[in-house]
Amino acid sequence: MNPAYDDILRRAEDLAERCERRAVVTATPFLTPAERFALERAFAHREPRPVFLGGADECERTCAFFLPDYIAPEDLDLGEYIRCVRFQSFFGEPGHRDYLGAALALGISRERIGDIRVKGAEARIFCLSAVAPLLLSLDRAGRYTVRAEECSLSDVPPEEHRTESLTFTVQSLRLDAVTGGLFRLSRSSAAEQIRLGLVSLNYEVCERPDAAVREGDVISLRGKGKGSVAGIGGRSKKDRLFVTCERRL
Repeated sequence: MNPAYDDILRRAEDLAERCERRAVVTATPFLTPAERFALERAFAHREPRPVFLGGADECERTCAFFLPDYIAPEDLDLGEYIRCVRFQSFFGEPGHRDYLGAALALGISRERIGDIRVKGAEARIFCLSAVAPLLLSLDRAGRYTVRAEECSLSDVPPEEHRTESLTFTVQSLRLDAVTGGLFRLSRSSAAEQIRLGLVSLNYEVCERPDAAVREGDVISLRGKGKGSVAGIGGRSKKDRLFVTCERRL
């Protein structure tokens, strides 16, 4: 595990131990995608295994929940831990930075705020329950006037994403080869993008073209989006390995 996540792992271990010892639900604050990935790897073969929830489907920032045996994930009352505040703006359309800056100016730390979804004059911010009252007091985002109201998690509309499935072959499961196939680049061009620090593997910048890629890994290229390795297997007549990826458009 990356040493940068040692503190997060220690906190998660304490929460897991408390969950088992007291038979209560415990949870981290909101994690970045990279932090979540690190915890998923760390707890892959350990119990209790965390459940990652952000308030709605496809949230990038999620909390890691440790559940006692008597609570199934679908039985968790998520509204006790995560809430959603809906904003309507007037005479303009604040962006993600405007809402985040306004929330931080209230004294709310970043780890207490989840995804911020902005669509036109409307925005939804997921947050820990403890800071929802502060967000509900927010009346400006950037230079725009906004009105806040609580929104039930069940009323949050699904995110609209277009994806495409790609299947290609590689000589070996190197980062440059898979990045090239995923973003339709030559291997040499992909390697150059990697060396320039424009490619992230599992949400961390990776500057090694020969880094190993595994099924489930997430690869992103700055300015081009991201995709995940959905499957690896089978060989072509030229003994090249088939790779299937899902890419978000």
